[in-house]
Amino acid sequence: MSDDEKMTVDERRKYLRTMKKRYEEGTKKECGKLLDEMEAVTELDRKTLIRLMSGPLTRKRRLKQRGRSYGAEVDDALRIIAESANYLCAERLTPNLVWLAEQLDRHGELEATQTLLQTLTRISVSTVRRRLKHIKQDQPRLPRKGPERANQAKRQVPMKRIAWDEPEPGHFETDLVHHCGASASGEYVHTLQMIDVATGWSECVAVLGRSYHVMREGFDRCLTRIPFPVHEIHPDNGSEFLNHQMVRYFRDRIPDAELSRSRPYQKNDNRNVEQKNSTQVRALLGYDRLDTVEQTQVLNVLYDKMWLYYNFFQPVMHMISKEVTPIEGRHPKIKRTHDAAKTPFDRLCLTDAVSNTDRQKLQQLRDQTNPRRLRQEIYSLIDYIFTLPPAVPGVTEDVYETSKLPQTLPKGVDIPVTFSFATTIPPR
Repeated sequence: MSDDEKMTVDERRKYLRTMKKRYEEGTKKECGKLLDEMEAVTELDRKTLIRLMSGPLTRKRRLKQRGRSYGAEVDDALRIIAESANYLCAERLTPNLVWLAEQLDRHGELEATQTLLQTLTRISVSTVRRRLKHIKQDQPRLPRKGPERANQAKRQVPMKRIAWDEPEPGHFETDLVHHCGASASGEYVHTLQMIDVATGWSECVAVLGRSYHVMREGFDRCLTRIPFPVHEIHPDNGSEFLNHQMVRYFRDRIPDAELSRSRPYQKNDNRNVEQKNSTQVRALLGYDRLDTVEQTQVLNVLYDKMWLYYNFFQPVMHMISKEVTPIEGRHPKIKRTHDAAKTPFDRLCLTDAVSNTDRQKLQQLRDQTNPRRLRQEIYSLIDYIFTLPPAVPGVTEDVYETSKLPQTLPKGVDIPVTFSFATTIPPR
């Protein structure tokens, strides 16, 4: 029988499994004939066939691994040949090893001895594939990002999770919503959002890009408008929040506040702001791309209106207890109890975090506001934003213009009055 007609190990075992049923049911004479047939087909010894027919035909793991058939000389030759052939796959490279080795030998790249050429003639595709895989491990790679190259500013900020029953106002979860559409290339608008855990107070501002300048301006706009002290800023692990410039800004702007961050890949550590990203940003603006200065300006007018609408006229519910009942073989049953719905402003008034002067000022603002007309202005601004033209490729815009008011607004929409409650911003 030629080498091409010989059975592989798997084919032989498959054939023996087929014959075993007949062997177990046959008489002694029939078993003898079956053994003669199997011996002729598989070319195995008769005693080996009797042992295989008497036991399981499952293949056992080799207890002692075979030694290497090819030494370092073959590895060196394969390394040079594979590089010269632009790292072809083993199936394309193996049939051409001999003539490539001779070609490289003529040009002095390697020494093609007779022994090496004979070895390259009989080496298999699987062996070449396996050796090339090991050879690639020896190639120098770019250094991995070790502790000394990691974000040092991030390492200075502790990881934690703000308690869900935090009673003190001023602990803000912070996140950034991307308005990039289907492509994240180029500069586009982001929504910087801050949510107070205790009261649900919401602060939103639109920034164009994620540079230090726009992030600083965005936080200045939010912190100036918050009517109570800020005790903690809690963003995720994004580099737009945790870099040396922003960490220094937080310590200068709110020196008494704590800066913490959520754990990587734990979205529930910022659960309040993640929820508001959906209900207050995505529900109104969707996932379309916004990428111009004018869109950013109008969006900030929209967020000024939403600041008044959500904090003064949108009641929120807070969980006051959580009871977990374990169930055998199933997920535990969780019963959550919520308090009566109150607006963030009403929740703030129940605390001592806001002064009487600021409370009267905010109450007067709510009394003078028509919530129905305010809602109509919000939706008019949303419709107007999507009528604005997108960015033109190749045309640059000045990001410093985003802090100014827009030149045009929809009919019936007034420029909102901005309030300042925070102390004076220190010089930069």
